[in-house]
Amino acid sequence: MEYSRRKFISFLGKATLGTVIVPQFLISCGNTSKPSSEFENTPEAVLKKLKNVVLEAIQPSAKDDLLLANGLKYDIIVKYGDKINEQDTFGDNNDFTCFIPFDEKNPKDGLLWVNHEYINQLFVSGYNYRDSDAIRTKEQVDKEMYSVGGTIVRIKEENGKWQVVENDPHNKRITAHTPIKLNWDTPIAGKTTAIGTLSNCSGGITPWNTFLTCEENYDNCFGEITYDENNKPSRIPSSYYGWEKYYDHSPEHYGWVVEINPKDGSAQKHIALGRFAHECCTLYELADKRVVAYTGDDKNNEHLYKFISSKPSSLKEGTLYVADTINGKWLALDWENQPLLKEKFKDQTEVLIRAREAAKILGATELNRPEDIEIDPITGHVLVSLTNNKSKNDFHGSILKVEETDGKYDALTFKASTYIAGGEETGFSCPDNLAFDMSGNLWFTTDISGSSMNREDKPYMSFKNNSLFVIPRYGKSAGEVIRVVSAPTDAELTGPWFSPDGKTLFLSVQHPGEQTKDIKSPTSTWPFDKDNIPKSSVVAITGDLIEKMNKLRQIENIN
Repeated sequence: MEYSRRKFISFLGKATLGTVIVPQFLISCGNTSKPSSEFENTPEAVLKKLKNVVLEAIQPSAKDDLLLANGLKYDIIVKYGDKINEQDTFGDNNDFTCFIPFDEKNPKDGLLWVNHEYINQLFVSGYNYRDSDAIRTKEQVDKEMYSVGGTIVRIKEENGKWQVVENDPHNKRITAHTPIKLNWDTPIAGKTTAIGTLSNCSGGITPWNTFLTCEENYDNCFGEITYDENNKPSRIPSSYYGWEKYYDHSPEHYGWVVEINPKDGSAQKHIALGRFAHECCTLYELADKRVVAYTGDDKNNEHLYKFISSKPSSLKEGTLYVADTINGKWLALDWENQPLLKEKFKDQTEVLIRAREAAKILGATELNRPEDIEIDPITGHVLVSLTNNKSKNDFHGSILKVEETDGKYDALTFKASTYIAGGEETGFSCPDNLAFDMSGNLWFTTDISGSSMNREDKPYMSFKNNSLFVIPRYGKSAGEVIRVVSAPTDAELTGPWFSPDGKTLFLSVQHPGEQTKDIKSPTSTWPFDKDNIPKSSVVAITGDLIEKMNKLRQIENIN
């Protein structure tokens, strides 16, 4: 796509938030917080002060540090191995973050949910898979399984700094050992309860204030079940962790969207949303309280899905659809009414377990790794990050725009187009997590793999380390792609989420030092602890620049 900033500003949509009928929940869906009363009633004197804050991009960097634009600073809230209570510690490779305050009137005290996507075995269990003579123990595997899943912690801001409230009763770990109910009437692989959640990538929240965490590359852990032309199943062992050698858990118990109740840590897996490498799950609440859930399958040549519930506040009763982006149609993965699915599968449960196969049978469009999904609070359009597809020479990815017919999220037709493409001209590559702030500015992270980053023989050299970008909606910088944070060596930035007062951006720094081969010589030492071991961490980014961006729409209205 030829990049023209002038055309892109027009393409963004210049409507104000008040011109689109947006339910209140949309302001709190996906990666955007519901504004607190403090945010909505900002004194004009504060707005005038923020008006003078300058938005300056930082340059691409290969430095092993978390670098921020002028007007920003960060504090580490929690990092791998930190104690959260007497029994539990914070997991590894944190990804999606989500903050829900206890009281909407107090945006500085609440619960933080954090995903733990996977583990670096060298740092977590001491197992070096590169060493052919290394002997692995069940104790090491247990450490690895404990370090994935997710964490709930109570955090508070006091004296301008966010900290974990140690030993708070809400502080809990959900791991690959935690029993989790399957929200379905038919057993899956003979069970109604799965053991653990894993490969937790991005997520979302529900209108009823629970967390959604998504199981992505589940086959790395217990392998996968495949079927031949006669529908005979066979098990493929995992190529990464090999946990199936120690625990006989069915692969079909993983690859789902999981709902977590923050009050007690109870969880359930939502079978109706299908089984595949879920990157995220973004909900939209309709006027009649039914919900629409968008979710993508983060793998080359896989698909974009949408679930429409048939009952209020349900993620069980309803229909799962898959996108035909060429013809602009949502195709129902409905065994009862799709003859092609009846020919291949025995019932709806099998369709959902084998959603990838069912989607291809119906002719869904293959996409380039659909990852995060967010709904534009200004235009109402659905944005989908397509990270890349090297097998099809798409090295830099793009962001897809989906316009539902008549702006109805339960519509079965839509228009799809490219919102913006990555590459040298736009200055970013491999878009991943998306987040809209309270002014409608689009923030996004990038996911250039550690094995490709900063290498002369790869097409990513000029981008250097992964970064966080923002595309402002207002002011002189409207439409520009601006780099505001640069990650440490090998790291990826994930899970951007704004506090309800618009003053803090929560962000994960994931897998610094990922390419380390010798623990005595790590490729990164961030966050610079005494042991010099790199640690994934959640940071709180604050400063006038964050406030300004969240209040840009209000600032623009000041004469």
